[in-house]
Amino acid sequence: MKYLEKIQGLLPLGYLYLIVLGLLKESIMFYQLDINILKYSSLTDILLSPVADMITNPILIVMILVMILIFFALQVFVIKNSHKNWAQKLLMSYRINADPDKRELRKAMIPVFAALVAFELLSLFVGLGLGGGNRIKKRLESQNLNYNYRLTTGSDAPAEIYMIDINSTYYFYVKKGEKQIRIAPVGGISNLEVIKKN
Repeated sequence: MKYLEKIQGLLPLGYLYLIVLGLLKESIMFYQLDINILKYSSLTDILLSPVADMITNPILIVMILVMILIFFALQVFVIKNSHKNWAQKLLMSYRINADPDKRELRKAMIPVFAALVAFELLSLFVGLGLGGGNRIKKRLESQNLNYNYRLTTGSDAPAEIYMIDINSTYYFYVKKGEKQIRIAPVGGISNLEVIKKN
């Protein structure tokens, strides 16, 4: 029961860490496009960004789960072989006593396991931010964009656009034939239509 209470106490810290990672990813991605995303984000966008990233990228969820399972399997493997020299050297490098029983050893390895998962998440989100921003920047420079929406603003004629991102208050997009990123408030867009490519 105490173990469950500890987990419940750590959940808000875990979500706060995810929020920081989401902010870091968005900031790194948009920094490469010369946009300070924090000026265009609401509190809701900040709170929902890590969840939105995970839901819109199923590969991200799979990668996180696979890495957690790998770390868990590695922990189980080390505990099963804790009597061997290589495992004892590994445990000593993390200042974990390899002599206690396996239950105590499992408890002692939880912080190491949590640190590995936290580092994996940090690497994943920073990599997504760097890769996403760099990919968009290169496509903008070479004009190799997949114009996936038709947008109408006020009295303007519909224009084909490449949608970079959307949050609760702004659209970030590039019009066909342009290299300049436009930022439009949600209220200024009268119609947004998905272009189906055959």
